[in-house]
Amino acid sequence: MSEELSVRVDGHVGVLEIHRPPHNHFDHGVLGELADTAEELADSGDCRALVLCSEGRNFCAGVDFGAGGVGDSPVHTLGAVYGEARRLFALPVPVVAAVQGAAVGGGLGLACAADFRVAAPSSRFHANFGLLGLHQGFGLTVSLPAIVGRQKAADMFYTARRVTGTEAHAIGLADLLVDEDALRQAAVDHAHRIAASAPLAVRSMKSTLRSDLLAALPSALEREIVEQTRLLGTKDSEAGVAASLARTRPTFTGE
Repeated sequence: MSEELSVRVDGHVGVLEIHRPPHNHFDHGVLGELADTAEELADSGDCRALVLCSEGRNFCAGVDFGAGGVGDSPVHTLGAVYGEARRLFALPVPVVAAVQGAAVGGGLGLACAADFRVAAPSSRFHANFGLLGLHQGFGLTVSLPAIVGRQKAADMFYTARRVTGTEAHAIGLADLLVDEDALRQAAVDHAHRIAASAPLAVRSMKSTLRSDLLAALPSALEREIVEQTRLLGTKDSEAGVAASLARTRPTFTGE
C-alpha cells in the first residue's frame, strides 16, 4: 500500500484514510488503490461496513487542475477515473464518509458514492462545475438527485453555490451533523451500528436499494465524459479553471 492511503480494521469496520493533505485531490492512481483496498476488505467477509476519511483540512477537492488536471487526453483520463468511481459505487457493504472541510467537484462525487455522510456545521459541499465551465461528473448526475431530490440537485449544479454542513443535514445530503472534533468518531460509530446487523441481510438490502442507481450509472458516466470533454475545449472552461487557480470570480462569455 502506498503512503497515500492507509487502512485499519476496527472490529467489523474497515477505516480507509486518504493521505494527500491539505486538500486531498485525487487522481486515477489513488482512486484505484482506494477501490482495490475497499473491495479486498469487503471480500474478506470480516468487514461489514467501511469508513472513508481523509487527512487534512478538506475531505476532497476533486481533480487538481493546477497539477495538470485531466491532461492531454481527457476522454482517456476521465474514463479511467470514472471506472474507479463505478467500483466505489458498487461496493457490496455500506460506506460512511466523514466529510470535514470541503467536498468539492469530484470530491463531492466521492462523498456521494458513499451510502452515508457525516458532516460538521463547518463542512462545505460544493458542486462547483458551473464555475469551471464544466458539466458535473463522478456520477453526480444520478447520485446527487437520488440523495437530495432533483430540484435541490439542480440548484446546486446550476448556481454552483456552497452548501454548509448545516444546510446539507437539513436537505438530507449529510445524514449526521456533529461537532467538528467528533466527526471522525461519529462516522466510525455509525459504521459499527451498521456492522451490528446481520451482514448477509445488509449486503442484500444494499444491493436492492442501489440497483436503480447502478443500472443508470454507466450511461450517466458516459454522458458526463462526453460533455466534460467537449466543454473543456471552450473559452468559458479556460476562464473558469484560470479563475479557480487564481481564486477570483470568472467572467464567462458563452464561448
